[in-house]
Amino acid sequence: MSQATAAPPRFDASFRARFAELVRWRRDVRRFRREPVAPELIEQLLALASHAPSVGFCQPWRFVLVESAARRAAIIENFKAANQAALAGYDGERRALYAGLKLEGLTQAPVHLVVCADEGAATGHRLGRATMPETLRYSVVAAIQTFWLAARAEGLGVGWVSILDPAAVGRELDLPPDWTLIAYLCVGWPEEEHDDPELERHGWEARLDHTVTEPLKR
Repeated sequence: MSQATAAPPRFDASFRARFAELVRWRRDVRRFRREPVAPELIEQLLALASHAPSVGFCQPWRFVLVESAARRAAIIENFKAANQAALAGYDGERRALYAGLKLEGLTQAPVHLVVCADEGAATGHRLGRATMPETLRYSVVAAIQTFWLAARAEGLGVGWVSILDPAAVGRELDLPPDWTLIAYLCVGWPEEEHDDPELERHGWEARLDHTVTEPLKR
């Protein structure tokens, strides 16, 4: 049996309080300033994201920076079509409310980051995936959350654009066939700061009462 060689870190009450604040301030940002983000900072954040947990230590996350103006334009058109289709699914006041929401920062964000799951990843030797293969994609979501919190700690904002046709995104970005789109992220310096979710602020949904999130006991 291997011996522990490093002392575990100690996180004091001040750190824990700041971490709780960080979690609460991790908002989905849709409004960005246009000033660039240093590539070195993005690399640093991706390195931290790559320390996220993964099933069987398969590390299936794959990152793609979308820098081509033509490809970004294709993604914007993809969003517009998907957004119109989504709007058609609502009626009355809910339709009007949806139409007034800002749901992406594609035209403002200086960084477009795609995060995919490599479904053919040989790393991890399929450990833990036989009974729950979806855990491979869950591992990528864990990396996204790690990236998001690390970005917020640097003052950066992140927005997750899910109103997209994922198959079309794969074609538009020429992604490998074994890669599944998990997230299209807009990253940049926020134009404004809020500690409440935008959808709550604009009346789309209210935060659930804490009693709803209490665990069941069996």
